[in-house]
Amino acid sequence: MNRQVQVGFSQRIQLEWLEFTAQLLLTGSTRSEIQAVVNNFLEDKLSVGSESKSSSRRKTISILLRTWVGVPANLEPLRNEALDYLRTLPEDQHLAVHWGMIMAVYPFFAVVAETVGRLLRLQGTVAAVSVQRRIKEQLGERETVSRATRRVLRCFVDWGVLQDTNEKGIYEAASVQFVENRQLAVWLIEAALIASDSSSKSMSAIAQTPALFPFTINLLSFRDLENNKRLEWFNQGFDENMVMLRH
Repeated sequence: MNRQVQVGFSQRIQLEWLEFTAQLLLTGSTRSEIQAVVNNFLEDKLSVGSESKSSSRRKTISILLRTWVGVPANLEPLRNEALDYLRTLPEDQHLAVHWGMIMAVYPFFAVVAETVGRLLRLQGTVAAVSVQRRIKEQLGERETVSRATRRVLRCFVDWGVLQDTNEKGIYEAASVQFVENRQLAVWLIEAALIASDSSSKSMSAIAQTPALFPFTINLLSFRDLENNKRLEWFNQGFDENMVMLRH
């Protein structure tokens, strides 16, 4: 049965654009100010000379703003904590923060990431056609789904988590980042839970979800989760530690 997941994330977004948008928010700029500055920033990069509402620049700005500025109300606590990480962590660790926010805001992104992660674990490489087939099985045969899937795959390459091989349409994993900050690891797990279609999962399953394929997370304990008031931990059976979203 096809999952009801809206595409939303349909453009080839650069990491520097996400970082630029988030940093503007950190300076205290308003939504309208950020929108204007980002539009000027992208003016010579996307839809040059066009102000059409259907232009790729307009769509890109919409994604950037929804990811960081105008997030759904229920995701504001997650976003606010994410901003703290962007403020305090070195920039080479910001990928995990942007990845988590996009997953939470755009579950479609997480569906593509999970599909890629599963194929990498099975085969060591991933073919674009295999990703397309599996996504269509989940979300239906729509051109918008196919086109957005292609663009998300190119984002993965642009961001350095996948790399092209000598064979066209075949990708392999690039370097994996170890998430050293344990609170950031807990935050990533929360983002992955939000993006999934389940409010609770075993700790081992969610920490190793294929949707987080570019990252390695060490086994976390109850002590690590204590500071996150949005997550709850409980035991199931004798040795299964479960984590769930508080409602």
